[in-house]
Amino acid sequence: MKTTQYVARKPDESGFIHYSEAEHQVWNTLITRQLKVVEGRACQEYLDGIEQIGLPLERIPQLDEVNRVLQATTGWRVARVPALIPFQTFFELLASQQFPVATFIRTPEELDYLQEPDIFHEIFGHCPMLTNPWFAEFTHTYGKLGLAATKEERVYLARLYWLTIEFGLVDTSQGRRIYGGGILSSPKETLYALSDQPEHLPFDPIEAMRTPYRIDILQPLYFVLPELKRLFELAHEDIMGMVQRAMQMGLHAPKFPPKAA
Repeated sequence: MKTTQYVARKPDESGFIHYSEAEHQVWNTLITRQLKVVEGRACQEYLDGIEQIGLPLERIPQLDEVNRVLQATTGWRVARVPALIPFQTFFELLASQQFPVATFIRTPEELDYLQEPDIFHEIFGHCPMLTNPWFAEFTHTYGKLGLAATKEERVYLARLYWLTIEFGLVDTSQGRRIYGGGILSSPKETLYALSDQPEHLPFDPIEAMRTPYRIDILQPLYFVLPELKRLFELAHEDIMGMVQRAMQMGLHAPKFPPKAA
C-alpha cells in the first residue's frame, strides 16, 4: 500500500475530534470556494444533499452531524478510517452501508490537489450524493460485489467506481451536470469536466471497466449517465457478468501518457 504523510485524527473519550484553528481555516477556504464553483454545475440531487446535510462553513463538521442526516435519509453512515485503507476494508464498509472518511484535512500547500482522500473530499464530495436513494443503492451493491470478487475482478470494479462515483457526469433537463465526488471536491476539475477539453461518452458499464485511468491528472474522458436513476438500475443488473465480459475483451489503450518514473 502507498504511504502518506497524513494521519487521521482520533476522537476523544466523548467521540469529539479536535482540530486546530488553522485546519478549520483550510476547511472554510475549501468549502466557500467550492460552493461557488459547483453552482449550476453539480446535479440537483447533489445540491439537495448539501442542503440536507447543512455543512458548516466555519469549521470541520463532526462525523456524528453527517451521520444523523445520512441515517435518516438512506440508512448510510460515515466511518472514521486512517488516511489510506486496503481494498478489502473499503468493500466491507460499503457492503455494510458505511462510507469511509479519513479524519484529516489537507495542508494549505496541497489546497488544490492531494492524492489521499481527506475529510473535505469525502464529506463535501461524496456525502451529499449518499442522501440520494439511487446513488446509495448502487454504492451498497458495489460494496457487496467487491467483497465477493477476486483480486483481478476488483480491478475492473475499481474502474467502474472511478468513472461513476468519483468522476461521473449525468444529463439532466437543465443540461449536463456533475455527480462524481472526485470532480465536485476539485475546483479545477469541476470547471474542466464540463468544458470541451475532455471527451464525453454515453455511459456504458463494460466500456468504463475497460478504461484505464490515472489518479494524478485531470481525466481525459468522462462517462455520462442518461439520468441518475441509471445507477439504481445498474445495481440490479448482472454487474459481475459485465466484469467477466470486460476481462475477456481487455483494456482500451490509455488516453494519457505513462507516469514519469
